[in-house]
Amino acid sequence: MPPISPEETPIPPARPQPPKFAALEPLKLPVFRMLWSTWLIANICMWMSDVAAAWMMTSLTTSPIWVALVQSASTLPVFLLGLPSGALADILDRRRWLVATQFWLAGTAIVLCAAIALDMMTAPLLLALTFANGIGLALRWPVFSAIVPELVPRPQLPAALGLNGIAMNASRIIGPLTAGMLIASAGSVWVFALNAVLSVASGFVVLRWRREHKPNPLGRERLISAMRVGVQFVWQSQRMRAVLSRITIFFFHSTALLALLPLLARNLEGGGAGTFTLLLAAMGSGAIVAVLFLPRLRQALGRDQLVLRGTVLQSLATAVMAFAPNAWVAVPAMFFCGMAWITVANSLSVSAQLALPDWVRARGMSTYQMAIMGASAIGAALWGQVATVTNLRSSLEIAAVSGTLLMLAALRWVTDVSGEEADMSPAQAGWAAGPPAEKPEENGRVVITIEYMIDPARAAAFHLVMHQTRRARLGQGAIGWELLHDISEPGRYVEEIVDESWTDHLRRFNRATAADMALRERRLAFHIGESPPVVTRYVVRR
Repeated sequence: MPPISPEETPIPPARPQPPKFAALEPLKLPVFRMLWSTWLIANICMWMSDVAAAWMMTSLTTSPIWVALVQSASTLPVFLLGLPSGALADILDRRRWLVATQFWLAGTAIVLCAAIALDMMTAPLLLALTFANGIGLALRWPVFSAIVPELVPRPQLPAALGLNGIAMNASRIIGPLTAGMLIASAGSVWVFALNAVLSVASGFVVLRWRREHKPNPLGRERLISAMRVGVQFVWQSQRMRAVLSRITIFFFHSTALLALLPLLARNLEGGGAGTFTLLLAAMGSGAIVAVLFLPRLRQALGRDQLVLRGTVLQSLATAVMAFAPNAWVAVPAMFFCGMAWITVANSLSVSAQLALPDWVRARGMSTYQMAIMGASAIGAALWGQVATVTNLRSSLEIAAVSGTLLMLAALRWVTDVSGEEADMSPAQAGWAAGPPAEKPEENGRVVITIEYMIDPARAAAFHLVMHQTRRARLGQGAIGWELLHDISEPGRYVEEIVDESWTDHLRRFNRATAADMALRERRLAFHIGESPPVVTRYVVRR
């Protein structure tokens, strides 16, 4: 072959640059804009409630552990109820489920109003009602996370999730400011009253959304089975496991600053309710500014680089807050804390969404939220206890150092198999040898065997593909998988798959993605028999 001259050398195409206002593109879609506005209002309510509850607790007790437990009570329900609420969001009509959660939050706010107005509020009662409010958040977050990808095209998903981050952090400014003004001028009871009104209004706005719910042709999944399959998918997905390890470490340590912020605000020179509100607003402002630059940051850096740099910035901000003497030092630290928070959270949220197919999206995102809230709840209690035993400064210093060290360990040891994103869109073509059209007469577990004939010299590569196949089969809901090797015939392998029932067997076919079909082609490429692999189905007799 003649050498290629420099003039003939192909020039690689330039990487496409995001549009000038790429971060705002999803707002052009009316339905997304409507639901995004609802999400903004819902988060304003959340922050108003959290700020009012945290500040009220400081008036009921001065113990750091009780103040920190407000954060735990708010976030622990998401950890406890995230999986069943995610399963229900995948099974039921998501629009109705979202409306129901808004009315639950309104009811909780009304009870808080009554307790304060009747002068019945105590520290344990406040924690209990904060926990009840957290139940509403646990029911709401998975369904909203699952709705977003169906509202925007896939290329706009990172921007849409970034806008959700803007809503969260704009609410971090608006909510505390509104709560602070109401607390100072009229009292905490009016914060919860406004919360109830806005929650009801948001519920009626969602009712205007004319989403068509498409029931599953195989019928509604049983809740326990849906939860089992959701857990299996997340456990078998190496990308989701990497995401969950990183988000758990980040929020476990970053929550130290948020949980102890009311006490830090009181200890600053001239500190009070206004200072607490100012610090939260500075954090929200930093997050909003960072979102506008995220499209270009994602072009320049990979996910793990963004996560590492965000974690280091968060640790530095926490360390500065440990020594901050006044608001002039604390406000810039909280601003950079907000930038770090949204950078890490958005990067990992996008990665989780792209790793999840539509059929299990709410369950997958519920585990993501469970990791965040579980880490936040346990972290808040731990760092509050450390502050009680030692002091505020020591607690923040330990959190800052250990957060960076553990994230470095996670990036080193908990990695994805490939840097490429698998295509989780539904498979466009069916399986070559699908199940029979008619259901068998017997009821029981279904055992499927698939016989492959391969070249023994390629056995190592075949084993690797079958290891990935095992993850795929179990992730789709199979309850058992084995690869059998014929001792007398080294080139003969039998794959054995067990499904819980005939209906669950059919569900696995309906859950196939483009990535599953690509993996199937890789398996078949090893088969050297004259006919396709032999598929046999059995029903276990009871």
